[in-house]
Parts: sequence; structure tokens; C-alpha cells
Amino acid sequence: MFFAVDPPEAARTHLEQAIGPLRNLPGAPRWTDPGRWHLTLLFLGAVQHPLLPELVARAASAVTVAPPMRLRLAGGGRFGSARRPSVAWAGLDGDVRPLTDLAARLAAGARTLGLPVEERPFRPHLTLGRWRTGHPADGTLTDRLASYRGPFWPVTEVRLWQSFLGPAPRYETVGAWGVG
Repeated sequence: MFFAVDPPEAARTHLEQAIGPLRNLPGAPRWTDPGRWHLTLLFLGAVQHPLLPELVARAASAVTVAPPMRLRLAGGGRFGSARRPSVAWAGLDGDVRPLTDLAARLAAGARTLGLPVEERPFRPHLTLGRWRTGHPADGTLTDRLASYRGPFWPVTEVRLWQSFLGPAPRYETVGAWGVG
């Protein structure tokens, strides 16, 4: 399970056009389908069913106090080194601090339920793709997105998603809350 904000179609399309020239370059990552792009606020993995009602209640409390936010996808980078990159990402601009605060409240609520939460700091980003181990990788490709600035958009909703992996991965919404 994970909490996420979904950029609107116009923002995803704008970014998709910007990365278009990078898609087939040597050493490019395996790109994620733009229809599945989202901003993960908190990844939880598997959550036991008895904890779901309380997790949903704590999420509602965390989200409803969030102020209105406007974001845009901006810049690009990678996790890992240029020689051994792992994840290609797009960054964010705008009301990033309130988004970071929201992610912290969601994490605190999950911790009180005894759910494992990563201890590393939240780094707001949108995953564009992943490089496969053992394949040629050019981690400098995302440097070409340094000056990218997409359109601003209001954050209207946070969703709690459950993912079902397999040959045809799918996602189901467990809960959704309005922002602002």
C-alpha cells in the first residue's frame, strides 16, 4: 500500500513530451508508463486488514489539515551514481514544504499503528523509470531535464492505493481525501 498524489493528465502529458527525446537513447532506463506516474508520499508495503480502518482514519486526520497546495514537475535527476544509476526521477516545485509536512504526518500516523516506515528523509519526486542491473546505463540522461518546468496544478486529493503485482499489475483505491 502507498499514499500518493496523482498529477493531472496535462502535467503528465507535458512531462512526457519533455522526456520523449530521451526515451530511446542508449543507456536509458526502463521508462514507467506515464498513466501510472504518481507522487508517493508514503510506501507501506503490505498492511494487515485489521489495521486498515485505523490507518484510514489517521490518514483522514493528516490530510484534512493540509493547506491548499500548488505544485509543478520541475527538473530531473537520478538516485545512484551516474555510472550506476537506479531510478530516474522528476522533481517538484511550488508548495513542496506543505507536501513534505503532509508526508511526515502520514508517516507518524502509520508508525503509531506499528507499521514499518522508512527512516530516511522524504524526497518528493516522481519516478520516471528504473535502470536494470547489468544493462548499459547512462545516469547523465536525466541531467537534460535540469531546466524542465511543467505547468502548475492544484493538489486536490491524496489516495491510499493497494497494489497487486504480477504479470498484469493493477492498483485499487482504498481511500481518498480532499486537500485544502
